[in-house]
Amino acid sequence: MAGKHSPRVKYLRRLALRRFREQEGRFLVEGIRFVEEALESDWPVELMAISPGLPESRRGAALLERARARGIRVIELEEGLFGQLAETDSPQGVLAVAQQRRMLLEELRTQPLDRPALLVLIDGVQDPGNLGTIVRSADAAGARGVLLLKGTADIYNPKALRATMGSIFHLPVVQNLTPDEVFPFFERSGIKTVAGDPRAERAVYECDLTGPCALVAGSEAAGARTSVLEKAAERVRIPMPGRAESFNVAVSLSIMLYEAIRQRGL
Repeated sequence: MAGKHSPRVKYLRRLALRRFREQEGRFLVEGIRFVEEALESDWPVELMAISPGLPESRRGAALLERARARGIRVIELEEGLFGQLAETDSPQGVLAVAQQRRMLLEELRTQPLDRPALLVLIDGVQDPGNLGTIVRSADAAGARGVLLLKGTADIYNPKALRATMGSIFHLPVVQNLTPDEVFPFFERSGIKTVAGDPRAERAVYECDLTGPCALVAGSEAAGARTSVLEKAAERVRIPMPGRAESFNVAVSLSIMLYEAIRQRGL
């Protein structure tokens, strides 16, 4: 049984830090359903840490059996220690250490091409919950991937992961990119970039989204940087006839994604 001075417990604590996650290429998955999703998707999981009571439930016991069948090491934590490591208010008694999948942009070109490419480019979104919701919406819309420019929140932040509701295991997410990498890739791939901008003259409904395209959204406070907007092929706004000043960035991106779906007849 692992105590608070165990090297593995100290390792779990350090994975709460973005810098350490990026250095190690690992992240934490918390909760029974979330760990089940990771195992069902064949995501590379290396370690599971459990509370003493997890095997007492049928679902917990089944999860343990599945992990051991895959050769995943399982450590049991001392009573009371799990709550100190968990990020949730009501921890379910299981944490897993999983590998980050680091894709290259060019790998997105080899994804299934049964319909025109639909990608999402995020510039500077800071709230992990918003970022996770964007990934979830992109997954639901059938997007091919989500690209994150440097300065954007970490998709492996625990709050961001929870907000994806498991979509992190289904949809490629590429982090720490620069505009000088991304826009030449779009050009080589024949992908039109369409940026959300409340100052744009055209509404999103007037823009042709039936062909390969990447939808661009920026930070909650300032939107995408001018240097990013200038590289976009088109800028569009979402009409707001009411009195609200703006949409949440995740809501705005979802509206744009589903306008693309509508135009494509999906």
